Amino acid sequence: MAEVLFVSKPVAPPWNDSSKNLVRDIAGHLQRHSPVLMGRSGQASPIDRGRVELVYGAASAGGFAPSVRANLGVLRHLLFESSADLWHFFFAPNPKSSAAGRIATAIRRVPSVHTVCSVPGEGVAARRLLFADATVTLSRFAYERFRQEGVSESELRLIPPCVPPLAPPTALERISLRDKHQLPDTAPIWIYPGDLEFGGGAETALQGFAAWNRSDAILLMACRRKTPKADEALSRLRGQARRWGIEAQVRWVGETRHIHELLGLSDFVVMVNRTAYAKMDYPLVALESMCLARPVLVGKGTPSEELAEIGGAVAVETNAEALAAAIESLSADQALCAKIGQKAHALATSKFSPQEVAAAYELLYEEIHA
Repeated sequence: MAEVLFVSKPVAPPWNDSSKNLVRDIAGHLQRHSPVLMGRSGQASPIDRGRVELVYGAASAGGFAPSVRANLGVLRHLLFESSADLWHFFFAPNPKSSAAGRIATAIRRVPSVHTVCSVPGEGVAARRLLFADATVTLSRFAYERFRQEGVSESELRLIPPCVPPLAPPTALERISLRDKHQLPDTAPIWIYPGDLEFGGGAETALQGFAAWNRSDAILLMACRRKTPKADEALSRLRGQARRWGIEAQVRWVGETRHIHELLGLSDFVVMVNRTAYAKMDYPLVALESMCLARPVLVGKGTPSEELAEIGGAVAVETNAEALAAAIESLSADQALCAKIGQKAHALATSKFSPQEVAAAYELLYEEIHA
C-alpha cells in the first residue's frame, strides 16, 4: 500500500484551522493508501490509520502560520528523511513555500499533489507558484483564476473541501443550548464566526445588524484572533458597535470551543466577506453551519457564492443594506429558512463528506503514481 505524506501545518489540536482539519479528514478516510501526517513532539495520531512523523517541535503547535524555523524543518524532512511514495502539500501559494516544494520534489523525484488552501491574492502571479504534478483547487472560482493565467486543464483538478458530519439540533435542543449560553429563547440571533481582520466580514455583520434595527435581536461575534493586529481590529469594531447604537446587543464571544453549539442555536450564520483572502475558499465554519442545517449568508462575487448556487447558502451583495434586507426576508418566511437548512445539511453530508472527498483524492494519487 503506497504511503502519502501530507505536508502541512502540525495536524494536532486545537482544531480551529481549515487547512489542517482538511488534512486530518482526508487522511483519516483513505482506503487504498496509507497516510503519513506531520505532527509535533509528544502528540498522538488524530486518525486511526497510518502514522505520524514528528517534524514540528512542541512549541510550534499554536498559531495559524508556522515559523521560519518550523518551515525549514519541513524542508529538511522532505530532502533527507521522508520515505513516502507521494507527497501531498497543503498551503496557500506563496513564493517561498512554492520554491521549497519545487526544489524538494525535483531533487527527490517524488510524485506530488498541491491543494491550494486559499485563493492567491489579487496581483499575485499565481501561475509561477505552481510546482506539483497536479494542483487541486477547492472551488470553481480558484480553478478559473488559474485557467485565466494560462494553467492548462491537465495540470488542474477541482475537488471541494469536506466537513465531518454534525447532527442538527432539534427545536428542544436549541432551546436548551440557548439556556446554557444565557441567551433568550425567542430572540433572533445572528452569529458571525469569521476573522476579525481579513475580508471585511466582521464589519459587514455589525453594520448589517445595525441596519436591521431589531431591538430584541442578538449578534454573536465569534471571531478568531489570527495575528497580533487582531486586538487593534477588535477595538475598532467595538467602537463601531458603540457608534451604531448596538453595543448592548452584541456578544463578543471571541474564539470558543463551543462554536458548534453557538452555530446550532443561532438563526442566521453571517459570512458576508468581500474577499476570500486568508480563508479557505468555502470556509470550514460555513460548511459546519450547513451540516447543522443553519441558513448561511455568503458574499456575492466570492468563492462561497458557489454554495448558494447549489442551494446550500444564500448569497447577498457585500454591504450592510443588502445583508439586512436578506435577513428581513428570511425572517418573514420560516418555511423557506427550514428548506434552506435541510438542503444545506443534505449537501454537507454528501458532496462535502470526507468519504467522498478522500475517494476523489485517491483516484488522483493513482493517476500520478501509476
